[in-house]
Amino acid sequence: MYLSDASDTAAKPAPAIIMEAIVRQLCLAATYNRADIVVAPHILYMRHDELYVDALTVSRNLMLAKEPKLATFKLTGLGALRLTDRSFVPSALFEPEAEKYAGCALMAVERESQPAD
Repeated sequence: MYLSDASDTAAKPAPAIIMEAIVRQLCLAATYNRADIVVAPHILYMRHDELYVDALTVSRNLMLAKEPKLATFKLTGLGALRLTDRSFVPSALFEPEAEKYAGCALMAVERESQPAD
């Protein structure tokens, strides 16, 4: 897996990196609570004047996630944030219409619309 080098992301603030990952549907690598993680970011939003990202955890300390889970990460807790070349498909676990995102979402993945039967 390719991780962009420091020069690619050093000039970009964390929200810009996350927005790019959401738009391009690329996973992010970071450190969080002293663990190396790879996540698929689904939404960036504000809550209590802080930025958060809800993302599907792909791996933690090089171990693949046992089951899909959408987790909330406070941006100030994400270190060494960088784009990877690993793409993702938006998860059915992500509910963009959830009340917690009402009026505070900055950017979210777009799920493909389901064909009518």
